[in-house]
Amino acid sequence: MDKLAYERKWQEKGYPLVAGVDEVGRGPLAGPVVCACVLMPTDELIEGVDDSKKLTKKKREKLAALIRERAICYRIEEVSHEVIDEINILQATRLCMKRAVEGMEVSPSCVLTDGNMTLDVSLPQESIVGGDAKSYTIGCASILAKVYRDALMERAAEKYPWYGFEKNAGYGTAKHIEGIREHGLCEIHRRTFAAKFSAERESEGHSDT
Repeated sequence: MDKLAYERKWQEKGYPLVAGVDEVGRGPLAGPVVCACVLMPTDELIEGVDDSKKLTKKKREKLAALIRERAICYRIEEVSHEVIDEINILQATRLCMKRAVEGMEVSPSCVLTDGNMTLDVSLPQESIVGGDAKSYTIGCASILAKVYRDALMERAAEKYPWYGFEKNAGYGTAKHIEGIREHGLCEIHRRTFAAKFSAERESEGHSDT
């Protein structure tokens, strides 16, 4: 697979600086959604860049360090669990991506986004289903966002050790749901995602004391 096919297509149209944008954290019960926008040199690729979910933690962290080092420019943004509850996860993700794009110190010529996501930005854009595996720049964005968010959730695990955030990153694993049923929701839970597990806890007669 040519990981630069989409980038080259836009460059041939006269858009030299093709940025990739991706998000991590749409599905978890806790924590923010995180988005990264990345402008990478396309003359020499970092070997091993792929959809971040396919990579081991060690490999992701190694690649993220190389991406940060070699990037022309990158920006990472997060939108909190409170905002997710307020405006819904789809709109929170779009807002997060928009902030990442508009926060770039080097302005891209156009933007490639993962999935089926249209952004409220003035730049030309193309959304690519499975883009984190098909596009080099989206893959780089995927890795930066994943490593950043995992580190956030590992820090959250130190404060809230009952949910297994250091391993599940806030996703609804059995340990996480067991933690909610035992201890209730913590400060960073998305109420619109996790309230049903808390309600189950209350219906089973648990108290908060």
